[in-house]
Amino acid sequence: MKADQLILYRFAKDGLAYGFSEILEMAQNEEIDKGLLIKEKKDAFFQYIQGLIETASAHGFYGNIWHCYLTYLLVSKENAYSLGCEIKEDSGGSVSEIAKRDFSIFMDLFAADFSVLENLFATDLSFIKHFEDKNTDGAVFNHRIRDCILDLCEALEHAQDVEQFQKEVALFYKHFGVGTIGLHKAFRLDEDGNIVPISKIPHIEFSDLIGYEDQKKRLYDNTKAFVTGKPSNNCLLYGDAGTGKSSSIKATVNTFYEDGLRMIEIYKHQFKYLNDVIRQIKNRNYKFIIYMDDLSFEEFEIEYKYLKAVIEGGLEKKPNNVLIYATSNRRHLIRESFADKKDMDDMHKNDTVQEKLSLYHRFGVTIYYGSPSKNEFMDIVLGLKDRVHLDVEEEELLLEANRWELKHGGYSGRAAQQFIDYLLGKE
Repeated sequence: MKADQLILYRFAKDGLAYGFSEILEMAQNEEIDKGLLIKEKKDAFFQYIQGLIETASAHGFYGNIWHCYLTYLLVSKENAYSLGCEIKEDSGGSVSEIAKRDFSIFMDLFAADFSVLENLFATDLSFIKHFEDKNTDGAVFNHRIRDCILDLCEALEHAQDVEQFQKEVALFYKHFGVGTIGLHKAFRLDEDGNIVPISKIPHIEFSDLIGYEDQKKRLYDNTKAFVTGKPSNNCLLYGDAGTGKSSSIKATVNTFYEDGLRMIEIYKHQFKYLNDVIRQIKNRNYKFIIYMDDLSFEEFEIEYKYLKAVIEGGLEKKPNNVLIYATSNRRHLIRESFADKKDMDDMHKNDTVQEKLSLYHRFGVTIYYGSPSKNEFMDIVLGLKDRVHLDVEEEELLLEANRWELKHGGYSGRAAQQFIDYLLGKE
């Protein structure tokens, strides 16, 4: 074991991997007093075991969870080698050779003999190699990326030499990425403006939204052009509440995730962080949609000026791998007042109006989502009924849906979904 000699993939000295590998190395050293080792390291050893189990459960890992954990460290570490492979595969050179040296150490860690620790601490560690968890969902990754990590783990277990080991890791970086941004599909900003992953987002597809075929197609086509490197535009989805604007945008990241699309949700009070967010993502090998839900501004709010500068007009050009997608219940994002049109001459009135329209005009694609007609609303209800296999006569269902609509704010896809959820709750 030479974990302390890692260069690109160095472990934190207060972390599980470093501490556990240190105990493994000490246990295999014939010159160390084993009685003293047990006295000094017993508590730490069992804490590391606990940490290994907690990590496996949180990430949905199973099988050899020591190998899973080492693989997780490899796919999480952003460094000169992993970021380079993400963009253009392993191109050789000094960094590649240094990485190969680190990978040889990882191979030693993969080959760790736990029987030494079992004898030293008089405990059964067989569960480390054969870990099972009835709840394999995990709270950190979606199933797809978790399974990809497990597939990589298996490939590394069977690597015949360090060259094959390195090849498997490099291919993972190229296909799936590295680090927080590479391994998740959606993100938000914390209170300090840091990008943090959203581990669970609704898996909405375009087909889940009944109706609005033209609107969905326009959004799909623009997003497809974006992820394939063709000219594309910032999008504003505006219109009535509950019509599927937000769901449509969420469907884009689920549809195009495998093509390298990622989404970052930002609220308007966080717009001051926009330039810093773009700086962090502009050189990554992904396409990013910065998503702003329910976007609108009152007269006294000035955050829209940050957004205007980022979209178009600032000194620094918005990178080609970033688009802005927003939803709003109104077309004019900045509220106009009667004072804008009263008691001022035509020139100044026009200036004020143009200032408030300028943000809207920075969205090259604007898509209107209107409330469905009564017949369209009923079609949505019937479509949702069939999707969940609700056993209700059609005539009775439509009669109840009409009563529901009268009490719950009009026709909308949201009202239809709430009505179906209500019926399912009664079953």
